[in-house]
Amino acid sequence: MEGKSVNPSLLGKGASVKKPIALLSVWNKEGIDTLAKELHSLGYKIVSSGGTARFLKEKGIPVVEVSEITGFPEILDGRVKTLHPKIHGGILYRDWVEKDKQQLEELGIEPIEVVVVNLYPFEEKSKENLPIKELLEFIDIGGPTLIRAAAKNFPRVAVLTDPSDYGWFIEKLKKGELTQEDRARLAVKAFAHTAYYDGVIYNTLKGLLEISQNLPEEALPLKLKEELRYGENPHQRGWLYKNPLEDLGITEAQVLQGKKMSFNNYLDADSAVKLVSEIPETACAIIKHTNPCGVAVGKTTYEAYKRALEGDPVSAFGGIVAFNDTVDADTAAELTKIFLEIVIAPSFTPEALQILSKKKNLRVILFQGRSIFKDVKKISGGYLLQDEDTELYKELKVVTKREPTERELQDLLFAWRVVKHVKSNAIVIAKDKQVLGVGMGLTSRVDALKLAISKAKEFGKDLKGAVVASDAFFPFRDSIDIAAAEGITAFIQPGGSIRDKEVIEACDEHGAAMVFTGMRHFKH
Repeated sequence: MEGKSVNPSLLGKGASVKKPIALLSVWNKEGIDTLAKELHSLGYKIVSSGGTARFLKEKGIPVVEVSEITGFPEILDGRVKTLHPKIHGGILYRDWVEKDKQQLEELGIEPIEVVVVNLYPFEEKSKENLPIKELLEFIDIGGPTLIRAAAKNFPRVAVLTDPSDYGWFIEKLKKGELTQEDRARLAVKAFAHTAYYDGVIYNTLKGLLEISQNLPEEALPLKLKEELRYGENPHQRGWLYKNPLEDLGITEAQVLQGKKMSFNNYLDADSAVKLVSEIPETACAIIKHTNPCGVAVGKTTYEAYKRALEGDPVSAFGGIVAFNDTVDADTAAELTKIFLEIVIAPSFTPEALQILSKKKNLRVILFQGRSIFKDVKKISGGYLLQDEDTELYKELKVVTKREPTERELQDLLFAWRVVKHVKSNAIVIAKDKQVLGVGMGLTSRVDALKLAISKAKEFGKDLKGAVVASDAFFPFRDSIDIAAAEGITAFIQPGGSIRDKEVIEACDEHGAAMVFTGMRHFKH
């Protein structure tokens, strides 16, 4: 089993040896005729079926139809072609087991050494809104069965599922240098291919058939988009995989200029676009380490950026800037005044792109929209899977004696949208739809408030008439007292604490308004 593959053409003329068999059955015909010609020149008998057989015959390549091997025609419009003992016996035969040899001789089954298969394009067809019965026809049955049989028997059989492997495979075969290690790698790749294929089918059908309940087993298909220079840190390896079931999202964003995106760039950019996607008006978000350091709305992207930058111009250095509207020349000129890692927006004017191009290392990214699927987090020994946090509030309930003014209410909703995207414990202070201060990732909510206040004061913000959003309930009245002392007049929070009454009474004492949302937004 460990020896090199034998090139039949190198055997002497008098040698008695049956031709080795290569079974070729592919949907994607890329390179298959070249591979078949090379195999034929090496003395292989080419066995094929259906469209692959017709394609190869048109190219002048001698082909033996599967039906000639099995003695049975293709049936059910091609649904059943290769599912036969004479095919799978030939693939699964173990040449190191004497009983296998005897059975093959008794049954007249010829061994198959090479299996080349790729599958019906279910993934592509699933995006065409086909009727369910029509889509089901693109679920390959015989193909995965051939692949799995060949991969299981890799000590003897080579299985190819990717046209990019044809070239090196045939070169090694010509030289008699195809090893068991080569076949093992091809087998592992083949099992990954069928697992991915089944994952796409499962998730697609689950959605189409509106099966919402969680299942005891899960399969998430992931396709490698690119290998990254490294992960979060240089000593970690990193890769970018995309989910084929999501058409939008940061993995589909187009890098128009600048260096390749890094692992951390993707995380930060995703946080930025998710935040600005929440805001209905023209908005800008500036992100550092997945947290916002500045967010604001404006009549134009220029105004939105200038107001967002005022939130924390120091932390914005080296940050990620995201817009939910077109970046124009004025905005681009302003963006070039400080060092930024990324500018991301749904569109740019040609003049804006020309201005931004002067910053060669600045990554300029075209983002067409966020995607909603499942949120997956890795923990030791497994994964946490949850629905994405796409809702805003359950209800808006004024719980204080004073109702918020219209301006306060609009600021509260703006701050509530922002606080969803801040690491917990999270506090956002806002005024006139501009973030004044953010407190994030602290173990104490009152400390998060103090941090947000200190950041606002650091840059000379007037907190009188500002509002506060808290991603979870206030456990004590201390936060209300501290905020009110700074002139903050309205609060928004989920509610649900055993001390809600105490917190509401504190607001009433200070003449402040408080709104409950009935919905928490932790972000860990």
